[in-house]
Amino acid sequence: MPDIIADIAVNVPLKQLFTYRVPAALKDEVVVGCRVSVSFGRRSTIGVVVGVKKGQAEDLKDIKKVLDTQPLLTEGLLKLLRWAADYYCHPVGQVLRSALPADLGSEKSKTRIITEPCYCVTDANVVLRGTLQREIFSFLSQHEFAGLAVIREKFPSPYAILKRLVAMKAIAVEEREVIRDPFLNIKITDDKCLTLNDAQIKAVDSINTSITEKTFQGFLLHGVTGSGKTEVYLKTVQQCLEEGMQALILVPEISLTPQLVARFRSRFEKHGKQIAVLHSGLSAGARYDAWREILRQKIDIVIGARSAIFAPLENVGLIVVDEEHESSYKQGEGFRYNGRDLALVRAQQQNCPIILGSATPSFSSYYRSELGILKRLSLDQRAHAGELPDVEIIDLKEHPNDGEISNPLIEAIQQSLEKQEQVLLLLNRRGFSPFLLCTDCGESFHCPNCEITLTYHQSAGHLRCHYCDYTEPVPTSCNKCQGLNIAPEGAGTERLEQELGELFPSARIARMDRDTTGRKGAHQKIMDAMLSREIDILVGTQMIAKGHDFPGVSLVGVLGADSILNFPDFRSAERSFSLFTQVAGRAGRTGGGKVYIQSYNSDHYALICAAQHAYRDFYQQELPFRQELNYPPCGHLVNLIFSGNNNHQVRSAAQQFSSALQSIANGVEILGPSPCPLSRLRGKSRYQILLKSTERPLLRHCLNRLEDIGLKIPRQVQLHVDVDPLDML
Repeated sequence: MPDIIADIAVNVPLKQLFTYRVPAALKDEVVVGCRVSVSFGRRSTIGVVVGVKKGQAEDLKDIKKVLDTQPLLTEGLLKLLRWAADYYCHPVGQVLRSALPADLGSEKSKTRIITEPCYCVTDANVVLRGTLQREIFSFLSQHEFAGLAVIREKFPSPYAILKRLVAMKAIAVEEREVIRDPFLNIKITDDKCLTLNDAQIKAVDSINTSITEKTFQGFLLHGVTGSGKTEVYLKTVQQCLEEGMQALILVPEISLTPQLVARFRSRFEKHGKQIAVLHSGLSAGARYDAWREILRQKIDIVIGARSAIFAPLENVGLIVVDEEHESSYKQGEGFRYNGRDLALVRAQQQNCPIILGSATPSFSSYYRSELGILKRLSLDQRAHAGELPDVEIIDLKEHPNDGEISNPLIEAIQQSLEKQEQVLLLLNRRGFSPFLLCTDCGESFHCPNCEITLTYHQSAGHLRCHYCDYTEPVPTSCNKCQGLNIAPEGAGTERLEQELGELFPSARIARMDRDTTGRKGAHQKIMDAMLSREIDILVGTQMIAKGHDFPGVSLVGVLGADSILNFPDFRSAERSFSLFTQVAGRAGRTGGGKVYIQSYNSDHYALICAAQHAYRDFYQQELPFRQELNYPPCGHLVNLIFSGNNNHQVRSAAQQFSSALQSIANGVEILGPSPCPLSRLRGKSRYQILLKSTERPLLRHCLNRLEDIGLKIPRQVQLHVDVDPLDML
């Protein structure tokens, strides 16, 4: 009689599945999608069951234990994850592990299900004595089950009364699971169900047709800032829910989640629809609770950042990717997937429409819409006929200034403050200054682990590496010449905040960057202060440009534009145009507004097109450069990154690998090996080989044959395969 065997994806850096025997005692418990404990070598580890079949179990190890009472991964989600493991050339066990809530990859998981006493009425005709008894009993009569925490909110000391009512058999008590609420500190605003304009109606009708027909269709919702894309999302999600299906909403940043959640809650919770959030900012317990509620089919809408694409929804009717151009959808380490691209794959696998929304679409998405692969829906005007802000480029060659702010911008800020209007200033560098310089010998201070200078943080009183978080005290003398003349060079948001305080001493100034929003709730606190007009000038990095709606902001200033434009990457113009256009869109959301962009390169086409809000003009000027060099979206890239502690070993391994690649790289251009732009990072030397081809199948064929090379990389050297890379550093 054949045995029952299971294919297990084990959380190890190996691509294959491993087969184990299912003991007779566990045959009813081992199902696809559940976690199991298995022996792997000399240790015990966690794996996920991806298949169960009959076969010969000779010499196979037994599964030791089943860890879940129900599968944590649905079959549809497993299909997506196995596809992703193959496409991104990453071990399938690690891919499945990264999709699960945190802390579930260990047998010693600290995540626990929380329970509390819950009470329900069992005898509605009981005779009660005392006012408090009657009040608590009446309160319980209004609920099917009421938890102790809920009762305590209304009655501070109910314990004796509850005990007495239980003894009287008027009520019953049982331990019930408590779902940790991630919405405790999120305010629900009044729902503003806005009237759609003609362009919005056309977009909604087109998307709703696909929802009703339950067919896959990719939509590129290209709408200028303030054009009402969120209202289109809300209307189409409403249609999805009316069809009895679920919706998945992705946002690029955790910080944007509370704002969007508030809009969705105000619209749908009053109709009994349940919303869950999934992102890494949640506690492990809250994420685990949300995951299980989704598995139980109790959730109608899931909202989250990149990893929410792995939500175990079984009946997805619509996927929305907001601000689809954002590079934060791409995971930078480990399993290097792109959440936007996986959303397209999931929509195709589940036969549902997907909306990619942006005011500045990624080149790849716009290119696909030109080819007809995506259906483009345009919102060319701001909602309620509001005008886009006027944008002026300040040529710093003609307006030299002692500080970071030019005179025209200083005058504009003063005028806005006199009108009691708010100001946003973007400087995409945090800290006080990018580095400290000894003016006697020209020496600067570098991170011992990375090939970069240390950033000076004045308020914290230290130098910090923004890649590995190494810190050291601010030096009093130069390490090289012992000179005492050490000065900060350049400016970051902290220095800009100080300069503004000196220029406008009566203004209320705040800063929004990673340093000021690290604590839980800090970002929302700044947001609330802006909305309540408690801040006059907000200084920040690119996080202030992403999706925020500040009605009081009439003026936006962009400083340090040249550092973004001149970044050594073929996408620098695209990223500059996108960032400048997005931050400009924060001005005059209720009409009018003014934007100033400071630059020494005032005639750059990315700046000119951003000033004119002309996405298509920018696309047409940028595309020939991509076509000439076969860069995305006209070609496809894979970056092979070698890293290790010994520079000679890493370089040698990369060179040998490059030579071996030549024999299998038919139709694939091989660039390198060469040192990475950040040649040393977190203590490791780094080299890269870039594979480039106009045909994706040729790249796939090359990647699939990597193991056929027969070249063994030294154990001390790690190889990371980055398919469709966005960060080339």
